[in-house]
Amino acid sequence: MDWQALTLSIKLSLVALLFLLPIGLFFGRWLAYRQFWGKSLLQTILTLPLVLPPTVLGYYMLVAFSPDEGFGAWLTETFGTSFVFSFEGLVLASVIFNLPFAIQPMQRAFATIPREIRDAAACCGMKPRQVFWKIELPLAWSGVVSAMVLSFAHTLGEFGIVLMVGGNIPGETQTIAISIYDRVQAFDDQSASIMSLSLLLFSILTISFTYWLSMRSEQKYD
Repeated sequence: MDWQALTLSIKLSLVALLFLLPIGLFFGRWLAYRQFWGKSLLQTILTLPLVLPPTVLGYYMLVAFSPDEGFGAWLTETFGTSFVFSFEGLVLASVIFNLPFAIQPMQRAFATIPREIRDAAACCGMKPRQVFWKIELPLAWSGVVSAMVLSFAHTLGEFGIVLMVGGNIPGETQTIAISIYDRVQAFDDQSASIMSLSLLLFSILTISFTYWLSMRSEQKYD
């Protein structure tokens, strides 16, 4: 087991979650409750990472993050670091790539909350912020947890985006998925098998957990 690569992957997943949680809550709730012109277009853009090949999305991110011009140059000047072949670039790419995994489960969870409950809370004098924290968030909690678990697992095992944006720098951008690829290239089948099996078992546990949360949520409203 490549513990350095595994540790880096876990760190990347956790840092990405810190950004995905507020983004997912904002867009998930907003898209669940609001109807506005261009909503379908916005949802299409946010869903693109689900259907685009990771290498294609990674290529466009690599071009966008280039420190030589445009958006990438602005990022470099603003944050004082290059987002190409760096851990910071991996975080930004992971957040963009995992937007649908974070937003869609939360959006579905908020959409299941009856409007009458929110209206009743408002009639009782609760402010919108209180309604969110005391009523909406507890009711949508299973969707929020599912989104975070899926985003964490997806970031942990991502290969294409990580390789295109971060490269393969040991200790800085070499994640567990890239380490598996390196082991296969070096004909180290035993190490590759151990790491692949670990990710497989973790993925099974993740999917089982999200299904369990979904069934529990459905039983709550039956």
